[in-house]
Amino acid sequence: MITINSEVKMRKIAVCGKGGSGKSVITRLLASGLVSHGYQVLVVDSDESNTGLFRMLGFQEPPDSLIYLLGGKQKLEEEIESRIRSGESEMSLELIRQTMVLGDIPPQYIKELNGIRLVVVGKIMMSLEGCACPMGIVTRSFLKKLELSKNEVAVVDLEAGVEHFGRGVETGIDDVLVVVEPSIDSLDVAQRINEMATSIQIGDIWVVLNKIPSDEVGHRLKDYLEVRQIGVIGTVHQDEEIFLSCLEGRPINAPTATREMGQIIDNLFS
Repeated sequence: MITINSEVKMRKIAVCGKGGSGKSVITRLLASGLVSHGYQVLVVDSDESNTGLFRMLGFQEPPDSLIYLLGGKQKLEEEIESRIRSGESEMSLELIRQTMVLGDIPPQYIKELNGIRLVVVGKIMMSLEGCACPMGIVTRSFLKKLELSKNEVAVVDLEAGVEHFGRGVETGIDDVLVVVEPSIDSLDVAQRINEMATSIQIGDIWVVLNKIPSDEVGHRLKDYLEVRQIGVIGTVHQDEEIFLSCLEGRPINAPTATREMGQIIDNLFS
């Protein structure tokens, strides 16, 4: 375990990438690694379609969704529509008007286990439920209004792809970790994310290579990304234990991947 540098700015780190690249796995490994490094960690589950992150973190059930704290999806849709009709732009909407710290979140909307706190923005749970736009706006508002205290880090598991950039979610983020698996589609998404994140001047943009079967494959991916001036901060190799944990819906216990994530955290906070 390393010693925390008290001068390091506390950060909100977004984890994004192509669907199936392993964003939730990296979020889990990153959160646990940060705790072992001495940080207080908040995980923000803002992927409205993937419901399994709480299991990876060891929780028996998730907390109530933040979207219900603000009145529920239908009420928020009506409020958003009304405010847009009155002349506000979607990007200027603030559904949370006051700054907050973690202690301000009511207990039913935040859970803690093994040093990790979890909040869930909301999920699409049934057909004909409508678009996920209110959840994106809630995520953006929450991240912009959340004030972290000393030694606190927020790790945000974003939805797959790049739509969250269109909703401005990253305007409340300090750094972006792009998860890349060995596929051309994953590399293309990483390039698009890098271009979009650069355009809004996010602090740091890094790639984490995930599910890598061999060092040779990892080197080829790094070469592809370096040509496009995208930095790779570390690698998590293919791990059968992670596969089985995800299949069985239980917390991840993968020593090799944990060590690899420890190196990534050392690089991220150096």
